[in-house]
Amino acid sequence: MAIKSFQGSRRDQQNTIDTAHITVKDYMTTNLITFKPNQSIEEVIDTLIKYKISGGPVVNDNNELIGIISEGDCIKQISKSRYYNMPLESSTVENHMIKDVETIDGNMNVFDAANKFLESKRRRFPIVENGKLVGQISQKDILKAAIKLKGHNWK
Repeated sequence: MAIKSFQGSRRDQQNTIDTAHITVKDYMTTNLITFKPNQSIEEVIDTLIKYKISGGPVVNDNNELIGIISEGDCIKQISKSRYYNMPLESSTVENHMIKDVETIDGNMNVFDAANKFLESKRRRFPIVENGKLVGQISQKDILKAAIKLKGHNWK
């Protein structure tokens, strides 16, 4: 018996998703735990533990992003305060936050954002629109997007 046509397996067109239209906005967190520059490091540590997060954005009274504070920043302060035998409660977020914050555009493709995570070695990127903090995308959010799409073929 002869083979009449050999085209290989065909893709199920119904399960194909155009990933170009899957944006950071679709997966970012908008209900954020934020910190103020005048908060104590002790308050930040309590919040990080309570909400099981590894860090968060620091905003001013106008909800403008001015920094990021992380577990690592808090650990540095704990170590420094123990070394110099200084009380922890006198340390504020403003003195220990990262001030040069890299952000991501909310309209960026979620897979381009994944590459940005790989290149930068960061755990989270804030999303700012019109000078105001509107959300944050984390590595976990990228993983959620990938799992949600796992049953589809990616173009």
